[in-house]
Amino acid sequence: MNSKNLGRLQKVSLREVWVSEAGSFTPWLAEEGNLKLLGDTIGMDLEFESLEKAVGPFRADILCKDLANDSWVLIENQLERTDHSHLGQLITYAAGLQAVTIVWIAERFTEEHRAALDWLNERTDEKINLFGLEIELWRIGDSPIAPKFNVISQPNDWSRKVQQAAAATGELSELKLLQGRFWTAFKEFMEDKGSFVRCQKPAPQHWTNHAIGRSGMHLVSIASNVNSEPNGKGPEIRVELYLDGPNAKSEFTALENQKESIERALGFPLKWRNPENKAACRISTRKDADFLNESLWPQQFEWLRQRLEVMHRVFAPIVKTFRFQEVDSMEAEGR
Repeated sequence: MNSKNLGRLQKVSLREVWVSEAGSFTPWLAEEGNLKLLGDTIGMDLEFESLEKAVGPFRADILCKDLANDSWVLIENQLERTDHSHLGQLITYAAGLQAVTIVWIAERFTEEHRAALDWLNERTDEKINLFGLEIELWRIGDSPIAPKFNVISQPNDWSRKVQQAAAATGELSELKLLQGRFWTAFKEFMEDKGSFVRCQKPAPQHWTNHAIGRSGMHLVSIASNVNSEPNGKGPEIRVELYLDGPNAKSEFTALENQKESIERALGFPLKWRNPENKAACRISTRKDADFLNESLWPQQFEWLRQRLEVMHRVFAPIVKTFRFQEVDSMEAEGR
């Protein structure tokens, strides 16, 4: 292509596309494809729950779930620069809810409001996460108008996870630090490979979660120093489909009824665990693997990637068809 023919980006006014926040911008943002664009920007898999949702005494513009861990995500949006009124709402949400991610979207963030979000992220615990994003519209010549989100403020997840683990144990063990490095390197590996399976923020713990497209369950990658086989010895890596919540038992049974066809589609057998004394169920595949030896990580990462991708391809279409009863625990949290 001749470089002389390159186009020029032209910025488009938000009001040219959206006349009002409630009537046009909020419904546009709540559409699946646009929530995916937002989720890709902040590293989350978002599932739409409702518009103008009452959350205890509060009312959020958009209520979503993060499918990697089933936590709530509240979205507040503006078609102009940030104001103190919306900042007050965000602080109220953070003070009144037990665990939540809050996403504040505006045309422009003032310096004081960006600084306020940074200050709140530094001082709230790991259960409260706040993002600030500016939205822009661009086009080239007569091309369709394209939206773009820019992250202005975000949580420092790594430092929070380190603080959380250290507070729980009194100190951060060498094993936890190594596991944190393992998941950091694994996330980079998955991104370099262009995997469609998204990794959550790395943390110094023995697992990391991956959304599978619906609430109540997710895939989990595990690097454990404890062998899960009855007579097994040494460390291992695993990939699990983790089912939790009020419908976990019935959903596990529905999957187990398709065990033969599922394992045939996967190309390998699974461990099916449905303990009577626990609500959560697990369907897993494992491998003896010395993840303590960093020189072996590339082979272990590749095994995890292949198992994650094939399990996602096989299980996701099945579980998305399940009917389930919504349990709106957030209203109770907000009271």
